[in-house]
Amino acid sequence: MKVYEYLLERIDEKGFVHLSLIDPDPFKVPLEKAARIAKIAENAGSDAIMVGGSTATVDVEAYVRIIKENVSLPVILFPNDVSGLAPSADAAFFMVLVNSRNRYYLFGAQVLGAIAIRRLGLEPISMAYMVFEPGGTVGFMGDARLIPRNKPEIAVGYALAAEIIGFKTIYLEAGSGAYGPLPPEIIAAVSKSVKIPVIVGGGINKPEEAAQAIAAGASMVVQSTFLERIAYDTDAVEKLSSVIRAMKEASKKKR
Repeated sequence: MKVYEYLLERIDEKGFVHLSLIDPDPFKVPLEKAARIAKIAENAGSDAIMVGGSTATVDVEAYVRIIKENVSLPVILFPNDVSGLAPSADAAFFMVLVNSRNRYYLFGAQVLGAIAIRRLGLEPISMAYMVFEPGGTVGFMGDARLIPRNKPEIAVGYALAAEIIGFKTIYLEAGSGAYGPLPPEIIAAVSKSVKIPVIVGGGINKPEEAAQAIAAGASMVVQSTFLERIAYDTDAVEKLSSVIRAMKEASKKKR
């Protein structure tokens, strides 16, 4: 089964998908910690592992391999550029930072990435990537014209354009380590305007925040900084499980 089909199936079955994002930065998340986070994610009920970050990457393949050695979850690349690709991954989010002011992130990186993805035999999952205030590292590195949190109509315009063009997913990004998750009004406005899966990430650290995103209409929730913080806690699995349980309850109420 293709990874995209797997994600859609999980959404149909449960009403949501939880994605655990691991940053392949050896200074931030060394290999041992990456393997630990992956195990926590699988044991807690996360649906897939994403691998990628906003800064330069050194050896993404090493991260993918150690993750796959320790868990059976699909591994999806979340590349910041061509250096973020790795042959052992199961798929790659083929992203366009749609509100970037830099032509490289609008189509330059994709031209180079398409060639590499085809040669590596990776499954591409097209993604319209939208960065909101405050933007964090990805907003700075991607030269994004940040979307205001109080302007859902702007987000809807980007989302509709992405769906009409043919993207398979839309990612609403508050920025890693953001001061808080995106307002539910933004998530709801975008989710109601499109039929493709809406992914939400950035600043989601509490069960109620993840549940709020699902209740507002998100199909998938991504957590990264939260996992880095709890990686060595003795109750890390339970902490992540509580997030996923909250998402499940929110999904039941929504249905």
